[in-house]
Amino acid sequence: MLRKGVKFHNGDPVTSEDVKFSFERYRGLFAKTLKERVAAVETPDPGRVRFVLKQPWPDFMTFYGTRTTGAGWIVPKKYVEKVGDEGYKKQPIGAGPYRFVSFTPGVELTLEAFDQYWRKVPHVKRLVFRTISDAATRVAALKRGEVDVAYLISGELAADVQRTPGLSVKPVFPSNHWLIFADQFDPKSPWHNRRVRLAANLAMDRKTLNEAATLGLSKITGSFVPSSFDFYWPASPYPHDPARARRLVAEAGYPNGFEAGELSCDVPVCAWAEAILTDLRAAGIQLRLRQLERAPLFKGINEKKIRNLIYFFAGASGNAATWLETYAVSGGGYAYGGYPDIDGLFREQAAELNRAKREAILHRMQQMIHERAMFAPIWDFAFLHGLGPRVEESGVGLMPEWGFSGPYEDVKLKAR
Repeated sequence: MLRKGVKFHNGDPVTSEDVKFSFERYRGLFAKTLKERVAAVETPDPGRVRFVLKQPWPDFMTFYGTRTTGAGWIVPKKYVEKVGDEGYKKQPIGAGPYRFVSFTPGVELTLEAFDQYWRKVPHVKRLVFRTISDAATRVAALKRGEVDVAYLISGELAADVQRTPGLSVKPVFPSNHWLIFADQFDPKSPWHNRRVRLAANLAMDRKTLNEAATLGLSKITGSFVPSSFDFYWPASPYPHDPARARRLVAEAGYPNGFEAGELSCDVPVCAWAEAILTDLRAAGIQLRLRQLERAPLFKGINEKKIRNLIYFFAGASGNAATWLETYAVSGGGYAYGGYPDIDGLFREQAAELNRAKREAILHRMQQMIHERAMFAPIWDFAFLHGLGPRVEESGVGLMPEWGFSGPYEDVKLKAR
């Protein structure tokens, strides 16, 4: 059932035909999964839409209606058909609290409040998003009052903002970071041996890295599943024990250590990957750093072309089941393989409609993943954002698992 009275920015009502059109138009990473499991999208009347599934799927709404896929974003069918995809990119129309004004790629996006938004009229009438790629320049702009919120600062820059009168730092935890052992399913690889994977986990000094990178505010966990998720199992963090790590490498058959190839990373996180690389070298695991831009890195992982070790991160959206399906189950979009018993448990929970029983199965899966050191969890990462003196409500942290401001209609500036 659609909410009554919701309008697109051009005044057209949001209807079930728009929902169906938007679903069929979706071409994202999970398009194949959604199309394979949805038999039909029916529109019995303008205010109702019905998704017919081919089989029970407890996580359909989690896949469809969250950032896990983005497939639930609704666009106006008539408008898109009129202007085409290119026209829509140049002048997009949605149904949210702000309407599009202008966009200069790599420079600035400007939005204005939509006074017919169903929830409330936004407090701030105009939002300007500026692209400032250098973090030090973002902080300088915040100090000069040129911006009210400076996203994504870290280390000494965050400490500097914290020390500056009138400014503050707000942490949120929207993503999880971990190492992927891409070669663990190759019997010829050292990473096939659990002792080597456990050694890597024990070699990592997460506490020191956390203090240097995020003022100690990131959450060190023992799981690569975000701790905020439904069905999360709280695994104990791996201790920092470099001596035991070296012993495990020797016990695995490498008394002098071994060449482990490359540790691949997205450029913005490579400084942290390099610190981890240094920890691993101390345990006898010799690696070279390989820096990649985000698009080729994620594409290479999806196509299973990047090997050895990967410093990976992902936004926290979905629940433990959708997360495991993507990263830890055979056939997952970013999974390099899987274990038959874990795959079997995943299929079992996917057909289980009793929540308590399903949770028990998902907890067991996560326990097995932890026992096998299938990944090397790093942290629930803290995004640190700098706030200026005009800000009454930044919106940062209002939406669970979202890393920036939102809902934007709740953002407020102080009265002058």
